Amino acid sequence: MDSRIFIGGGGEGYDTRQGLSLKYANRHGLIAGATGTGKTVTLQILAEGFSAAGVPVFLSDVKGDLSGLAEAGSPDGKLHGAFMKRNETIGFDDFTYDAFPVTFWDIFGEQGHPVRTTLAEMGPLLLSRLMDLSDAQEGIMNIAFRVADEEGMPLLDLKDLQSLLVWIGENRSELSLRYGNVSPQSVGAIQRQLLVLENQGGISLFGEPALDLSDLMRTDLDGRGRINILASDRLMNSPRLYATFLLWLLSDLFETLPEVGDPDKPRLVFFFDEAHLLFDDAPKALVDKVEQVARLIRSKGVGVYFITQNPDDVPEDILGQLGNRFQHALRAFTARDRKALKRAAETYRPNPRFDTADAIRDVGTGEAVTSMLEAKGAPGIVERTMIRPPSSRLGPIDDEKRRAVMANSPMAGKYDTLMDRDSAHEMLARRADEAAREAEAAEAAEAEAETQSAAEREFSAARRYSGKRVARSGTQAREPAGMAGSIGQALGSAVMKELKGTTGRRIVRGILGGLFKGR
Repeated sequence: MDSRIFIGGGGEGYDTRQGLSLKYANRHGLIAGATGTGKTVTLQILAEGFSAAGVPVFLSDVKGDLSGLAEAGSPDGKLHGAFMKRNETIGFDDFTYDAFPVTFWDIFGEQGHPVRTTLAEMGPLLLSRLMDLSDAQEGIMNIAFRVADEEGMPLLDLKDLQSLLVWIGENRSELSLRYGNVSPQSVGAIQRQLLVLENQGGISLFGEPALDLSDLMRTDLDGRGRINILASDRLMNSPRLYATFLLWLLSDLFETLPEVGDPDKPRLVFFFDEAHLLFDDAPKALVDKVEQVARLIRSKGVGVYFITQNPDDVPEDILGQLGNRFQHALRAFTARDRKALKRAAETYRPNPRFDTADAIRDVGTGEAVTSMLEAKGAPGIVERTMIRPPSSRLGPIDDEKRRAVMANSPMAGKYDTLMDRDSAHEMLARRADEAAREAEAAEAAEAEAETQSAAEREFSAARRYSGKRVARSGTQAREPAGMAGSIGQALGSAVMKELKGTTGRRIVRGILGGLFKGR
């Protein structure tokens, strides 16, 4: 097996073959450039190269173009002549058209197999980020997850959290003594945000069966890594949902996979398209956690590649960890653009043959300024590279072909049927029914006691000749039931009893608040 993925050759007369070393492919990477400069093709040939090397791939298809990976290119295509000319220029003699093993996924279950997670697995931090909660509201969210963990009430879908928040609001006095202030205003604000999330399609994301990460790390029968494509064209209408889902997936991989050090090739390569959405308006605490995951996940054998228009979209601390660079053209129309161009050029190891800033500005469509890690992980000298043509179809496949790929997928039928097992919503409903029955029983007992008391008063009044109260045989005086029979007191007593009995149970959560899954 070739230990490098062939990327392309030197343009402008430079006879230099550029390749990405599989040994250093888990050191992360960046694909950047203005719209229409060839980022999608670069992503496509990298996915092909990893798959051919037996490395599974996960990528998001923002524009719908990457579904063509499932179908071989054709000599009858209108770009065939241009492809052959380019292959001749860069010395790519063994080029062939080919299709690759693809698994389609879709949160909405329309263009791929449904992909879901549970609220418990996502955790309060990412969920608060998804709903853009304030600090006070995020505190309520943490209380909700803590109560659910201690009470053994699984949070699987949105109705579980909605029901739990109602319960917290009704019992806020007792809970505030233990966890801190629980204001009804904050609870109401979170409920409104949950409605917004539901309207944006979040109801499709949360539920079971939840995604098994091992299904993203499969190889085909011929040893090629499967390319997992998340249909994201509709998902991009809710950019925060898109970014939070991919960040959850990344953090879940980090928490789940064991340490492997520096393998000969990655276990999985993760492409994060439209990466700026991850960092736009993100609080520093979240960016710090993303940096931590990006820094440590390479030891799990996972390579992360960010795709964005401008390197400035990625925070500097994270950008410094992206060792493999594919920089397509940046246009310098404004003073800000020129500064960004200069900063981008300064991040490369200079090449004495040309000025890096000029090359980034001048490269044409399908060309890039590239720098890959070399021996001992040292950055390679920047090169101006003509990107090789893709072997698979350039552009989307039709709906009939997509359905055929899904029908023959190893995931066919596994995630199609939504499950609704016993969870917080059902448990709280039973608890409410039990409290209602207890309240009815208390009211009935109180009414019976009052009837008995009235009868005894009448009987005593009838025995005027002695002036003494005469009790019926076997009857004992009862205290008014109203002292302990109110609904509020019954609920409060039940709450405190259950909290005291469950303080020893804890759920361990990872860096980004999701459930920590043991290695």
